[in-house]
Amino acid sequence: MSLERIIQGSIAVLLGGKSAEREVSLQSGATVVAALESLGLSVTQVDPADTDWLEQLAHVDVAFNALHGPGGEDGVMQGVLAALNIRYTGSGILGSALAMDKIRSKQLWQGIGIPTGGFVTLENDTNWQNVIDKFGKVFVKPACEGSSIGMTSADNAADLEAAFRLAQEFEGEVLAEQFLSGPEYTVAVLGGKALPSIRLETDNEFYDYEAKYLSDDTRYHCPSELSAEEELEIADLALRAFDSLGCSIWGRVDIMRDRKGVFYVLEVNTIPGMTSHSLVPMAAAAAGMDIAALVRSIVELSLEAQS
Repeated sequence: MSLERIIQGSIAVLLGGKSAEREVSLQSGATVVAALESLGLSVTQVDPADTDWLEQLAHVDVAFNALHGPGGEDGVMQGVLAALNIRYTGSGILGSALAMDKIRSKQLWQGIGIPTGGFVTLENDTNWQNVIDKFGKVFVKPACEGSSIGMTSADNAADLEAAFRLAQEFEGEVLAEQFLSGPEYTVAVLGGKALPSIRLETDNEFYDYEAKYLSDDTRYHCPSELSAEEELEIADLALRAFDSLGCSIWGRVDIMRDRKGVFYVLEVNTIPGMTSHSLVPMAAAAAGMDIAALVRSIVELSLEAQS
């Protein structure tokens, strides 16, 4: 059955918003709009930064959520759409909220035995030297931001406190996560299945905002050069981490591998980027899906789950 018959009227694409990831969301939204229009759908673009955005949703039956960060990816917008009886793409309220909160995600994974790096929640009165003594080098990040925004590294007490002050400028708590030395991978999830993994290489210290969205020097390896057995292992780990948070439909799981070959889950993204540099479209292409097919699948899976 065609999407035109499933969706009566127009589909709204939520994009932009007010988070620190607004510019990325505008790019993701533009990609989704073009894909939906190529599928023959009438598309309305809705930016929650507009004062009348709720009025713009008055006659919308389905929303493709392309918002990144707080307010769009953390369960808030999902709750608004549910209250308005508007069907939407991606994870529900609980999965969105848990995945956005890196501290609660890691606490849950530790509790059920999913490998994730050691961490500590930072406070104003934290003993900075004790953290360095325990973990050595750490990455400091806001607990409820994405795209590596506000994230810096520290290997001494002075730099750790400075990194904390920077991360404090963003929403939510702040955590210091144990530095893991080794290759970084990402695994896209679609409809309960893992797509081919991607190995990331950057000349930056880590896969930061510049490496993700601005640099043309970041290298993406897909296939990721893992053995068939290792590919099954990383896919299983990604699906367990994704499912454990109550996430559904689609998303992306970021994973590090240490020098001993052990995989560790970093975080789950429930609304990954859909820009020209984004990883889920890349993984989908490796599985034989272009952008239009990927977007169509996300919409169909979401509507099926909410029918």
